[in-house]
Amino acid sequence: MVGSEAVAAISTNTISHHFSSPEIAPPPSSSPKPKHPQHLLSLLLKHPSQPQLLQQIHSHIITSGLFHYPFHNTSTSLLLLNNVIRCYSHGPFPHQALHFFRYTLHSHALFTYPSLDTFSFAFLSHASANPDCTHFGTQLHALVFKVGYQFHVYVQTGLLRMYSSWGLLVEAAQEFYQMPRRSLVTWNVFITGLIQWGEVELAFSVFNQMPARSVVSWTLVIDGYTRRNQPMKALTLFREMIEVDGIEPTQVTLLTIFPAIANIGCIKICQSAHGYAEKRGFNAFDIRITNALIDLYAKCGCIASVNRFLQELPDQRKNLVSWTSAISGFAMNGMGKKALESFESMEKAGLRPNRVTFLSVLSACSHGGLVQEGLNIFVKMVKDYQLVPDIKHYGCVIDMLGRAGRLEEAEKVASRLPHEIANAVLWRTLLGACSVHNNVEIGERVTRKILEMERGHGGDYVLMSNILVGVGRFKDAQRLRDMIDKRIVFKLPGYSIV
Repeated sequence: MVGSEAVAAISTNTISHHFSSPEIAPPPSSSPKPKHPQHLLSLLLKHPSQPQLLQQIHSHIITSGLFHYPFHNTSTSLLLLNNVIRCYSHGPFPHQALHFFRYTLHSHALFTYPSLDTFSFAFLSHASANPDCTHFGTQLHALVFKVGYQFHVYVQTGLLRMYSSWGLLVEAAQEFYQMPRRSLVTWNVFITGLIQWGEVELAFSVFNQMPARSVVSWTLVIDGYTRRNQPMKALTLFREMIEVDGIEPTQVTLLTIFPAIANIGCIKICQSAHGYAEKRGFNAFDIRITNALIDLYAKCGCIASVNRFLQELPDQRKNLVSWTSAISGFAMNGMGKKALESFESMEKAGLRPNRVTFLSVLSACSHGGLVQEGLNIFVKMVKDYQLVPDIKHYGCVIDMLGRAGRLEEAEKVASRLPHEIANAVLWRTLLGACSVHNNVEIGERVTRKILEMERGHGGDYVLMSNILVGVGRFKDAQRLRDMIDKRIVFKLPGYSIV
């Protein structure tokens, strides 16, 4: 366990081993003349999210030996150092922040441990918040003790986030409860870490200890219960937030509670949430809310509202998510032709469908019995849009052909699948179709194929046994049933969720 005392006990020699190296000589005279740190800092602050500019500044600092020039203002150079680390830590390559930090300390020029400030350590801990940086992070914690920032709220919050992101919740809790002062961000970081690793009840307990709670705090615990499939608890907290604490939910809060409402499936609650979004004006300017409402009404079975949204939403506001949500809604409610019409309208609007869109259309064709239309969609996906199908797309095609009784074609599709994506679930889909259509010949071949992949699933034997019973081959069916006991295969017992 890496707690505060253990970290403090790490020796100076260990820290030096990981953060120091022999002094790097000043750059040769042929190096480019360094730009002033203020100039680089201004560029970085003006364009903080441009990775190419960040890399160019990083490169210039190294090649010009900028931090070897003591005549530059030290505070400005420190600001530049911190902002380079900050931009890396919030970007796609946080490990670059650690490389840059090592280079800075190795140069032995302007910066030594004591010259770093609290922002340096806060940004570095943020950059260390991934599983590949645990060793660096623990040494960073030791360095925090060495320079005397172990009780600074920003630094401790950064370390708390770091340990939480690693899943070291005991260490995170130790850091949290040792803090003499906690900010609202500190509480939210700890709650986020607990929820991230499935400790929703513990997160709720911490939430109840908060002296003051913001809309972010409420949204975090609501989202935790939504993801844990406890929609009623999430909805209760949502109402308590508004009625008891008097806190107005944001768009993010609504996007969090919508899946819980969809899980409940109550159209009245759905309409109430819609009314609240309209009253606050969220639906008018945030397309995410509109798209989420389309999905919500579809999952509650109110297709009329999905249609209305699609018709009333101006073309310039509709995006790919809007169309895909509507198409998915039509598919799950058995409206295959309407889903196809929407897909065609989306294409006419100039939007390029993605894999999710095609999966929704194929699902609609499968459940709507639109076999030829579905096959045409699949061909269009591969040839026109050059998208590589995954196992779900192939599964829809096989299910579609199987439902229509075109078992030979479905078997050919399954047989020609790339080896790396084929699995037993896909073959079981075909076996189920064989059971519906009592096709013994293909069913036997499919069963053998499944048993080559998995032998321990009793449902495969039962399905094949039912096919044999359906054509009057009772002895063969009994033989398969006996094999279940002999091979000690697993069969999930039936149960009801009512």
